[in-house]
Amino acid sequence: MPDLTLHGYWRSSAAWRVRIALALKGLPYATVAHDLRTGAQAAAAYRACNPQGLVPALDTGEGQEAPLTQSLAIIEWLEETQAQPALLPADPLGRARVRAMAQVIACDVHPLGNLRVLKALRGDLGADEAQVAAWLARWMGDGFAALETMVAQWGGAFAFGDAPGLADCCLVPQIYAARRFGVGLGAYPRLVAIDARCAGLAAFAMAHPAAQADADPS
Repeated sequence: MPDLTLHGYWRSSAAWRVRIALALKGLPYATVAHDLRTGAQAAAAYRACNPQGLVPALDTGEGQEAPLTQSLAIIEWLEETQAQPALLPADPLGRARVRAMAQVIACDVHPLGNLRVLKALRGDLGADEAQVAAWLARWMGDGFAALETMVAQWGGAFAFGDAPGLADCCLVPQIYAARRFGVGLGAYPRLVAIDARCAGLAAFAMAHPAAQADADPS
């Protein structure tokens, strides 16, 4: 596989998903950091890589006009070009279920709590911190409740079955975000257990925000 370069930010949940996938597949990559707090992702040079001005973006090193964008699309590309270890089940029904679990987080939960939305709540709508906290708890809680049920149906040691995969790539960063914002996790014991199990794997430790070169000093 050509040399890979991941554009991201240490605490971005979406970039973190891709880091986990790269680590699970054992793929080396270079990194370029864009500090979301300073608006670095909005710079014209980066928008040439990602017209949305968001992270992540993955330069595949294959000479395309623009890198790949959107975390799930990037991970699907990794799955198609580096099949093992697989992040999706072999059977179509299982693959659809895992994609649905991943999208609960990536499409329905995470977008409502990312930095640009929280800035809009505070700045454009005048929400105070209690209102922001209630907003986060509502949408994370809805997503976690659905995932807890899905894991009860289809999970094993991990979100789906007994090997880490795409759903875990999305779940672990969202659990981190919940703890960061003080969202209670007591109603989701299966999700908490999966997060703890993932934390014991080297790939997840390598991808953790604290292990990134651009992370704030602890």
